[in-house]
Amino acid sequence: MTNPIQDKHIVLGVTGSIAAYKAADLASKLTQAGGLVDVILTEAAARFVSPLTFQSVTGRKAYVDADLWGAEGHVQHIGLARQADLMLIAPASANTLARLAHGLADNLLTLTALAANCPLLVAPAMDGGMYDHPATQANLDLLRAREVVLIGPAEGHLASGLSGKGRMVEPGALFGAVRLELGRGGPLAGRKVIVTAGGTQEAIDPVRVIANRSSGKQGFALAQAALDLGAGVILISGPVGLETPAGAQRVEVESAQQMLEAVMAALPAAEALIMAAAVADFQPVSAAGQKIKREQGVPEIRLERTPDILRQVALQKERSGWPRLTVGFAAETQGLLENARHKLISKKLDLIAANDILAQDAGFSVDTNRVTLLYPDGQTETLPLMTKNEVAEAILLRIIDLLEKGSEHPPHSSDVP
Repeated sequence: MTNPIQDKHIVLGVTGSIAAYKAADLASKLTQAGGLVDVILTEAAARFVSPLTFQSVTGRKAYVDADLWGAEGHVQHIGLARQADLMLIAPASANTLARLAHGLADNLLTLTALAANCPLLVAPAMDGGMYDHPATQANLDLLRAREVVLIGPAEGHLASGLSGKGRMVEPGALFGAVRLELGRGGPLAGRKVIVTAGGTQEAIDPVRVIANRSSGKQGFALAQAALDLGAGVILISGPVGLETPAGAQRVEVESAQQMLEAVMAALPAAEALIMAAAVADFQPVSAAGQKIKREQGVPEIRLERTPDILRQVALQKERSGWPRLTVGFAAETQGLLENARHKLISKKLDLIAANDILAQDAGFSVDTNRVTLLYPDGQTETLPLMTKNEVAEAILLRIIDLLEKGSEHPPHSSDVP
């Protein structure tokens, strides 16, 4: 299990802002991901959203200032703070930012924040010019100096009707920030991983391209799984409409040549390369400078091979020993295992994941996949039908094993021409 949120105690503080309603969505997302979410509402926050709303989505008591004066009020904040693996205040009003910056503890939320020893994430939300005011900026500087993680705010339409910087970032982005923070201490902490994803596009003219059906879903799932395990991730992606996992450094490319250049530039910093992209095998010898018109007749397009990225990586690895681990994918329509093993050996991979893209429940576009893992020593491992997220987790766990063991699989004895 690579989910860093599972069974983690998260204290979610909610302050007085119209964005408080978004915090309920965030609490729901964190709970659905397996988090144990304790919500603390300030008096002002409870005027926007009731504690019952949060109790309904978390299945746990939502706390208000009145709980500070209950039978166990004198230790309520201590109990919440000590069991917390992470504390997030979203939205955080200008008033609460000032309290946090100056160590004021006059309500349950700020008392808990002062007592907590866990990472503290803060998502500011305020209207008008409040965010840009020198007092607010000074408070934010103090919080940064104490290693508080500030998320946002975003620019856009504000509750007053004005437009500017002050909107709380969306719940999905906050969820990603929590996931990233909780994954930092994982088994890949301190290691850099390159993941390639999506398909490439080879230009025919300024309008048309040679492309493939890759959705990028498996590659992005691999990037997320690596982040969940603590890795630093460089995600090199072809043109796909997927959201970048929080914390990943995304490099966007179009052609196979651009992907080659991006991979080779990133290699010196990475211990592992996971080549999940569906790179085009052929490209036009030359692209037309202008759009090819129908009236000109059917064009004759001469093709040539695209750069072989994995072969270039293998040569680099022979010279420098870096990256330590190279993982490939073989998307096939026939001869699945034979073609995958040929690629494994010829590209000197440490592991390859083979999948039949003609299967209705695997391959491009769908959210599930069936893969067989092949190793250089002849070992194979067939995984059952899984979601692409589960496939990504399985592959990353095997990558961890190979890195920790220094790869117990014997070196390649020969190359396939």
